Amino acid sequence: MSVSTLQRDTAFQVRSLLRSLLRQSSQFSNYNFREYARRRSKDAIRQHQNETEDRRIQELIQEGLQNLRMMKRQTIISQFYQLDKLVVEGQKTGKQTGKEGDIVRQKDTG
Repeated sequence: MSVSTLQRDTAFQVRSLLRSLLRQSSQFSNYNFREYARRRSKDAIRQHQNETEDRRIQELIQEGLQNLRMMKRQTIISQFYQLDKLVVEGQKTGKQTGKEGDIVRQKDTG
C-alpha cells in the first residue's frame, strides 16, 4: 500500500467517525446536551485536522470511538429522563381559540 492509499483510508475513517458522532449527538433528548455534543465533536476534529503522525492519528481515532460508545450509552440514559422542550426547539405552544382577532390561547397537551 502506498502512503496516499493509507491517507485516503485514514481520511475515510475520520469522516465516518465524525458522521457517526454527529448522528449520535442528534439522538439526545435535551437540547443543551445535543448542541454541546455536536459542537464538541466538530471542535475536536478541527483541533486535530493538521495532525500528520500516523500513530497519533490512530490514537485520536480510538479516542473518538470511545467517545462514540460513551455517547451511545448517554443517549439511551437520556431517554429515561425527558424534560419539557425549550422554546428554541420549536415546540408547538398551543392553538388559537375564539373568534377571529381574539388572542385567547390554549396549551396543546398532546
